[in-house]
Amino acid sequence: MTSVVIAAYNEGRVIGRCLDALLADSAGRLEVVVAANGCRDDTVDQARRPGVVVLDLPRPGKPAALNAAERRVSTFPRVYLDADMQLTARDLDRLAAALDDRVAGEGTPLAAAPRREVDTTGSAFVVRQYHRALAIHPAYRHSLFGRGVVMLSERGRTRFDEFPEVLADDLFLDSLFGPDEKVVVADVVSVVGAPSSTRVLLRRLARVRRGNRELRVSVSAGTAARPAERLGWLLAAVRRDPRLLPAAVTYVLVTIYAELAARWGGSSWGHDQSRPNPTRVREAT
Repeated sequence: MTSVVIAAYNEGRVIGRCLDALLADSAGRLEVVVAANGCRDDTVDQARRPGVVVLDLPRPGKPAALNAAERRVSTFPRVYLDADMQLTARDLDRLAAALDDRVAGEGTPLAAAPRREVDTTGSAFVVRQYHRALAIHPAYRHSLFGRGVVMLSERGRTRFDEFPEVLADDLFLDSLFGPDEKVVVADVVSVVGAPSSTRVLLRRLARVRRGNRELRVSVSAGTAARPAERLGWLLAAVRRDPRLLPAAVTYVLVTIYAELAARWGGSSWGHDQSRPNPTRVREAT
């Protein structure tokens, strides 16, 4: 039995597809809880179906939603799933196979995530160039964040009590485990849709960087979050392949802008609605 926790904020247009894909081949072996928080659309109605517990929470806030959903689940492994993912029970089996709670000891994987790919079809030039550079960023090689899916074993879940009041919940989970305790499963691929416009990209990155900085300075998190990467990896990549220079320049300028916007802006939990189906999971080919 696997528990699936989904925090959903105004996800009425995608939550139905997410749950349909998840339950299609589940054969009753999934425990699914959707925590709709402060929704102003039809998320609650779209999520209601046999085999799914739906919590209609009055206030928006992803950490509180995750914690509320966690109080309603009881089995392991446990999956934290974004509402715009299309993940199947077979995908969950592939992730769970990488975690073995029967084996204890240093180096045993306690957390798993799918391999990450970014779909830039139809995106603006700046967005494509930014993601061209981001594709070689070392932080994404063995991390849990930026994929929309994180699975923890029962022993992995003992690493924390509740989700802290920070925006970057996936970075928080990533910070709990050493390199040998988390695994990226190549047989499952998370295809993340890039923003269609530069404006949406900048807004999304400002929110992400704000959440990352919030976690790094949060005393309540009580963890050593992944430090921000220096640009040495990017310079080395350009030296190896000068054709990456336009992408590298775009990456630096976009990152600077997003950092400034993160410092000036407020905190919120939002999502990109510039794509009809921004994120999905598929099996590797």
